[in-house]
Amino acid sequence: MATGESFAALVLAAGSGSRFGGGKLLADWRGAPLLHGALAAARAAPVGSVTVVTGADAAAVEAAARAFDPEVRVVHAPDHAEGMAASLRAGVAALPGDAAGVFVFLGDMPRVPHAVLAALARAVAEGAPAAAPVFGGVRGNPVVLSRSLLPQVAALKGDAGARPILKALGERLARVEAPDDGILFDVDAPADLGR
Repeated sequence: MATGESFAALVLAAGSGSRFGGGKLLADWRGAPLLHGALAAARAAPVGSVTVVTGADAAAVEAAARAFDPEVRVVHAPDHAEGMAASLRAGVAALPGDAAGVFVFLGDMPRVPHAVLAALARAVAEGAPAAAPVFGGVRGNPVVLSRSLLPQVAALKGDAGARPILKALGERLARVEAPDDGILFDVDAPADLGR
């Protein structure tokens, strides 16, 4: 079955951060750009590659990503203004051909608990079409999508991301208990940086 090396990671970092006032992923989070928190989680996952999807502020976001990890792959979503679906489509199109599945990390989620990542991969490797972490009964991120779902991801439109795909799975979506609320914590406004 799928090994850790056959998974890939996408870090979606294409948004403009308009609610934040712009430049969100470059804002200081504990002494480093906010994006670095998501990249640290992606690197801690059992994956063979990490790809960052840029959109708004592409050059600055790419520079921040490469400052964290010079080996990171970067792909640009030219239609990023459409929303999260555009980022997912660009990221999935750039995945290694042998990827058995993909972790989808959000660039504005810096506190994902690394302890939940292997269990998410294991759930998909053991046959679940997708897996998501849960804390306090609430589903969070990152999600892991099996290769079988990638054609559906490539057809997504709008700003809902993979939510409709996960919803359609119903009970077939593997839910993995997370150790803390880092799977729910994202930064929308400058005040969130202090939370």
